[in-house]
Amino acid sequence: MGIKNVAVIGAGTMGAGIAQVCAQAGWQTNLYDAFPEGLERGMNTIDAFWDKGIARGKTTAEQKAEWAANLHAISDLRLAVKDVDLVIEAVPEIMEIKARIFHVLSIETKEDCILATNTSSLSISDIAQASGRPDKVIGMHFFNPVPIMKLLEIVRHDSCSEATIAAAQSIGSAMGKETILVNDVPGFATSRLGVVLGNEAIRMLADGVASASDIDTAMVLGYKHPMGPLALTDLVGLDVRRDILLNLKKSFNDDAYTPHPLLEKLIAEGRLGKKSGKGIYDWSSGSAEETELP
Repeated sequence: MGIKNVAVIGAGTMGAGIAQVCAQAGWQTNLYDAFPEGLERGMNTIDAFWDKGIARGKTTAEQKAEWAANLHAISDLRLAVKDVDLVIEAVPEIMEIKARIFHVLSIETKEDCILATNTSSLSISDIAQASGRPDKVIGMHFFNPVPIMKLLEIVRHDSCSEATIAAAQSIGSAMGKETILVNDVPGFATSRLGVVLGNEAIRMLADGVASASDIDTAMVLGYKHPMGPLALTDLVGLDVRRDILLNLKKSFNDDAYTPHPLLEKLIAEGRLGKKSGKGIYDWSSGSAEETELP
């Protein structure tokens, strides 16, 4: 595999988590974000996660020091990706932004560098074409919170080489992830199922079928889901879930993927989920509390 140096593009919730597991895997890891405040917030998120692990006795201060030495905040994209063996992009689900980044990567990275995208719904093939070397491009779809969730969905497209697929699987194993391999179809396997379940749960909430916590408890206890679909929507971000639904609606030309009006209304009010302090639930206390819906 030969991975020693990694760059993660985007220091949001997903990017920070990906950078954390890369640093913990022993790789020199550059974390980049276009916005200084976003980069600082991402680094602080990682630091707080490590401190929480120490407080709970799950990790040690020595481990944190070792991992922190592997992690570097870089505010220049070209510098961040120079001479790295792997780039993982984790920016918003907007094709124009991703295509622009992968065009830069095609110029600024080594020819044998693996270029991965964490997209949860966009076409890997379309992203790959922007790179100029599609055989090196692959989908590596992580799950939130990245340091805890064991699954890594690897997405191959028609131009992806077998060597790149094998490398991505090895990289996932080195991160401590269980990998699945899926084809490049809209929503892949996980997003397609997850957003439909979440959207239907929001419909049930709007229709007064049950409270948010009771709907979630039904799936946790009745179907052994580790988290209910509404709490998970808050954790992922209501805006992220909405964007995935819209991408699927466009890709399949199917109104079944239309975001429920309640989802759109919550987003319009700035209730994006845990990251904003309130979404379907109120997270101001640190845990999900029932809250009045608009």
